[in-house]
Amino acid sequence: MLEEVERWLAHRSWSAADRPLERLLAAKHSQASRVSVVMPALNEEATVGDIAHTVRTRLMSDTMPLVDELVVLDSGSTDRTAEVAAKAGATVVHRDEILPRLPALPGKGEVLWRSLLATSGDIVCFIDADLREFDARFVSGIIGPLLTEPEVQLVKGMYDRPLAGAAGQGGRVTELVARPLLNLHWPQLAGFVQPLGGEYAARRTLLERLPFPVGYGVELGLLVDALHTVGLDALAQVDLGVRKHRHQDGQALGRMAATIYRTAQLRLARGHLVRPHLTQFERGTSGFVPRTVPVDAEERPPIVEIPEYAERRAA
Repeated sequence: MLEEVERWLAHRSWSAADRPLERLLAAKHSQASRVSVVMPALNEEATVGDIAHTVRTRLMSDTMPLVDELVVLDSGSTDRTAEVAAKAGATVVHRDEILPRLPALPGKGEVLWRSLLATSGDIVCFIDADLREFDARFVSGIIGPLLTEPEVQLVKGMYDRPLAGAAGQGGRVTELVARPLLNLHWPQLAGFVQPLGGEYAARRTLLERLPFPVGYGVELGLLVDALHTVGLDALAQVDLGVRKHRHQDGQALGRMAATIYRTAQLRLARGHLVRPHLTQFERGTSGFVPRTVPVDAEERPPIVEIPEYAERRAA
């Protein structure tokens, strides 16, 4: 298995600099492919505008029309996220406006799943909306292999994630939960540097066949299911440099970890979870106070099974 991972690393790991924009544009035109960029957002007014502006000016201009549509999926922001994103040139769609017959569930995966109904690209690129010092290569880098390598179906971004100025210290849930799970149970995926990273792109024909965990387990779930659906050689990763973003506190990381573990457990056994909840502790005035929160327990089916999606694609 180690030899297979090493072969994959040499064969399916690239740098964003390996494919100049002009090469990508030529490949896109030759295939007549459409590219959609989706940004799931919840109260990200501080960063969503800069990201949208960079995509619009660098990758959607008359001279470099690499991206065809930029959609910000707002999942209930109470700040100026929608206003700022629209001003920067993004199309803003509210989560609840998509597939209204099906009440929306909270969670990032829910938004990504619904985005397939709000976009039309043959290639769909997901970008988190909390990135700082955003560079256009976060988009061009990960869509590059999909435009130039016909066998590639899904591309993850890889990067250094500094924490408090220390290089490589971000991604704590990845190192403590996701990486051990993948190495133990899906060792073919051991070569992914950032398996939980929010910057990745895939062909619509793959995404529409995969179930989407509604919460933070979506990245691990999609990666594992893509492996089983199209095989390791159809997966790739691209080095994007450094990723700077807002970091979560320890309590939030605990909730994310529980959700990711549950996503893995379902894929290992598809068994019933006796207690899909997580108890955490906070210090109160008279000692530690327990607080129990539910762990995301829902998954959306492959979008191709939704009648409205089939009707939209047929139209």
